[in-house]
Amino acid sequence: ERQVTEAQSWEKMRQTWEAMLESAVSYRAEQRSRSGLVGGDGARMRRYAAADTTYSGPYVQEVIATALSVGESNACMRKIVAAPTAGACGVLPAVLVPLYQMGRATEEEILQALYTASGIGAVVSFRACIAGASGGCQAEIGTASAMAAGALTSLCSLKGGTPEQCAAAAAMALGNLLGLVCDPVAGLVEVPCVKRNVVGSVNAVSCADMALAGVESRIPVDEVIDCMGEVGRRMPVEFRETALGGLAATPTGRRVKQQMHPESQEF
Repeated sequence: ERQVTEAQSWEKMRQTWEAMLESAVSYRAEQRSRSGLVGGDGARMRRYAAADTTYSGPYVQEVIATALSVGESNACMRKIVAAPTAGACGVLPAVLVPLYQMGRATEEEILQALYTASGIGAVVSFRACIAGASGGCQAEIGTASAMAAGALTSLCSLKGGTPEQCAAAAAMALGNLLGLVCDPVAGLVEVPCVKRNVVGSVNAVSCADMALAGVESRIPVDEVIDCMGEVGRRMPVEFRETALGGLAATPTGRRVKQQMHPESQEF
């Protein structure tokens, strides 16, 4: 449909992967967003992991740290890959970059997994929505998590999940995050957005493992996607990226907004 050759498509995907990888490895712990709300947590997570007192293993620890790092890079206006959106940019890198860096997946295998992720994202975009303003955070982090779960399940060097298992992983990942609202404090894609990238990433890992173990989604993936779209349409406007409800409307959230926007009269 895009009128490109297979070779051109692969090259574009390779460029996307390189940009995604760069967004993770170029992270700078000293950087802060202009609001001062975001920055440094990726490095804090890696220092904690280095102490070897964590509950989860090395891979999951790096998943968490990478999700924080890329989410912070987005808030600090660094180059990221919107997958499917900028606010959810940390999820796919979080699950794929550590595998690549650990030597558990080659670049070619990563690219194949990214095609799986892209296909899932395209279907969600067509059948439902991927924007927080349209469907809440479930549409952004939820879709990213479904994409990541499908990508992990499909990685041929690891478990070589079947298409049915990829669909089950995506369905469970999206289903787990149904109803998640988009409530950015002070209207900034920072709080709670960055940490929700962690939730989406770890959710994807657990759903991929469940699918590869033979656990199935009781609701087919297409129906889960349609359900997400319906939930998004019924979601009150206060919970769809307007910063009028949820965490943004808490006393602390309102104080942060007043500090960021002292000229506002909405207090």
